[in-house]
Amino acid sequence: MPRSYVAEARKRVGPARTRIRPVIERLALEYPDATIALKFRNPLELLVSVMLSAQTTDVNVNRVTATLFDKYRTPEEYLAVPVEELEQDIHATGFFRQKAKSLRGTMQMLLADFDGEVPTTLDELVKLPGVARKTANVVSAELGHAEGIVVDTHVRRLSQRLGFTKQEDPVKIERDLVKLVPRDDWARFPHLLILHGRRVCDARRPRCEDCVVHELCPSSRI
Repeated sequence: MPRSYVAEARKRVGPARTRIRPVIERLALEYPDATIALKFRNPLELLVSVMLSAQTTDVNVNRVTATLFDKYRTPEEYLAVPVEELEQDIHATGFFRQKAKSLRGTMQMLLADFDGEVPTTLDELVKLPGVARKTANVVSAELGHAEGIVVDTHVRRLSQRLGFTKQEDPVKIERDLVKLVPRDDWARFPHLLILHGRRVCDARRPRCEDCVVHELCPSSRI
């Protein structure tokens, strides 16, 4: 699509700063159930779930953790079994060898540096083996200490379509979003975009006619 058309469409819907709140408000009304899909009962289960969710679906992770969390309740219990046993227990999530290695490394660090508790700050979380910024953002946000905005494929696609960013790199997209999205909405904003991306704003065939924010979206004018 020629840049001139995109630029013209953005002019018609107005600047991103004036649209961000209405977009969030409309999506919040449309998706009052916008929460994390992973199932967990405490911070440790949240951390493990997010670590296991790499390269697989939340549904698959929930299927695995339904029994996993009955077997492993503390960092010590993840370290008490042979690594082969842990690998077998998480096998269905894929990349099970690397995930088992990361889980064991994380449990060791939790015990050595954090008294067995899951830290809440981004700086501390990214020190854990296998915990990159995206994982840390998810965990800190769900624990009530959002320090950034989670950027997955849905958030990237919808943020670009809505004209909130022109970037492709997740870190740069997050940098743009934290300047726009009110801090109180940092935790729920990704959930809203994820649900909207799954239900309406499909990657290949977005249903603009059913979109509650189409009037605020430059891509609907192209």
